[in-house]
Amino acid sequence: MALLQVSYFSKCMRREVTFTALLPIDDLEESAGAIKPLKALYLLHGYTGSHTDWINSSPIRELSDQYNVAVFMPSGADRFYLDDEGKGEMWGEYTGNELVEFTRRMFPLSRDREDTWIGGLSMGGYGAIRNGLKCAERFGRIIALSSALIPYTIANIKPGYHNGIEGYDYYRSVFGDLDRLLGSDKDPEALILRLKETNSAIPQIYMSCGTEDFLLDVNRRFHHYMKQEQVEHTYYEGPGGHTWEFWIETVRDALERASGDRVLEG
Repeated sequence: MALLQVSYFSKCMRREVTFTALLPIDDLEESAGAIKPLKALYLLHGYTGSHTDWINSSPIRELSDQYNVAVFMPSGADRFYLDDEGKGEMWGEYTGNELVEFTRRMFPLSRDREDTWIGGLSMGGYGAIRNGLKCAERFGRIIALSSALIPYTIANIKPGYHNGIEGYDYYRSVFGDLDRLLGSDKDPEALILRLKETNSAIPQIYMSCGTEDFLLDVNRRFHHYMKQEQVEHTYYEGPGGHTWEFWIETVRDALERASGDRVLEG
């Protein structure tokens, strides 16, 4: 197992960026004299986090080795992995496209859509859903844990709003015109509809949320929407809050399902 911290100049971000990488290279398989490419998971952190969160707070190193999948963990600041053209910080383009291509050039990774996954927790769960659907031609699987699907709650809010975490000015700076948020490419429901309208493949989606999590209602809402639209997916609810204990349990379950190609449940 190789653990690396990689820095490079990102064209999307117009500055140097850093990500953490896990490469299960101790027993790389060979086929016809060539190394068999690795599956890849782009794993996103939550609000106020960093690219070291998954390494410091979970057994992702052991899971990477157990399921023989390379894991790449970028930083997303607190920008929900969305593009900010005003600042020239294209977090969505960086996460959904540039980072994938950069790591494919640097490491022995599969270029197959089915072997390219994106996942995350909380803010990163939203980022995984949004960018996984936005770049559905690239990602075959989305793993979304306790996702902060806040377009449901911040759409059409007005100046003076504050939910105890952030206020109107912050959400306006991240998501843009909040009166036009629903139906935009920042709205997962709208992205699902666009994929269906164009008859495009929708990534296999695994969602989970704890029954004591403050984000349970929005996760249930998106789950019910996907059921209504007949989008095949796995949705798990179980005891737990917005905690690493729950995310460790469910990321393990998601990787087991992905690696075993188990049938998804709606």
